[in-house]
Amino acid sequence: MAKILVFSETSGESVKSVTFEILGKLTGHEVDVAIVGEMGPNATADLAKYGAANVHNLKGDNLDKYSPEGYANALKEFIGSNYDYVFAGATSLAKDLMPRLAGMFDAGMASEVTNFVMEGDNFAGTRPLFAGKVLAKVELDGPKPGFVTVRPNALGMPDAPTAGAGTANEVAANAGDIKAVIKEIVKGASEKLDLTEANIIVSGGRAMKSAENFKILEELAEVLGATVGASRAAVDSGYAPHAMQVGQTGKTVAPSLYIACGISGAIQHLAGMRTSKVIVAINTDPDAPIFTKADYGIVGDLFDIVPLLKEELKKVL
Repeated sequence: MAKILVFSETSGESVKSVTFEILGKLTGHEVDVAIVGEMGPNATADLAKYGAANVHNLKGDNLDKYSPEGYANALKEFIGSNYDYVFAGATSLAKDLMPRLAGMFDAGMASEVTNFVMEGDNFAGTRPLFAGKVLAKVELDGPKPGFVTVRPNALGMPDAPTAGAGTANEVAANAGDIKAVIKEIVKGASEKLDLTEANIIVSGGRAMKSAENFKILEELAEVLGATVGASRAAVDSGYAPHAMQVGQTGKTVAPSLYIACGISGAIQHLAGMRTSKVIVAINTDPDAPIFTKADYGIVGDLFDIVPLLKEELKKVL
């Protein structure tokens, strides 16, 4: 049985859901969770519900806010030779941190896998390549521990999670000699989930015609509890900021529901959202490439369809 550590991030007082997705796939193995810095009062109980045997909270000077050097130094000392694998969600923070840790251990790393199995003590994952046109089987060789990042929303939440002991431990950790200290983190105005974590996304393309018109997508998103995204064409036209861009040069997402409004479906955009569970496309062009990937398609003007969709969903929800 492999000994596994899952590095978990928190958002406010909540644990990011990708941690629960990973824990759900690791049933049958001894799995610990590590959180650096402050954690919410219910974090340990929530993690135990999904199978965490031990929840280690690493605390120390310069660890209250993220820095790649401080977190990596603290985790390297904690991990030592105690674990066979270290998992994390493929978030912006973990994409920065995990490769650094893997380099410190001179170990292998599998980045942004969308599925995996543990064959005995050996990891075997699936990773999209070439804008999602190829699925590669990836394995880890070399020194332990192996490092793995998992795309958020790709695994899905476990239907019947297996509870673990959830023993809480506070660990005195050392950030080491770091060159830069973060003094303050200024949050954005939006309280919506980041696109990479959102379970439902409503995206607009060049057909939105202006930044002001994104308001109709925001109103639909409000009804659905969704996050609003945009295509590169909409971002390049100045209708939306780059932080909202979905696609090969933006963010890769895997929500349960993706609603594409006025998006033609260029290959660069499809590369960022093709792993969505259900895709709904709204476009005036019946031959738009997006319809070849959509589970449901509506041929029509988004300015007519979206408000109607919003009103009907209000009635249902």
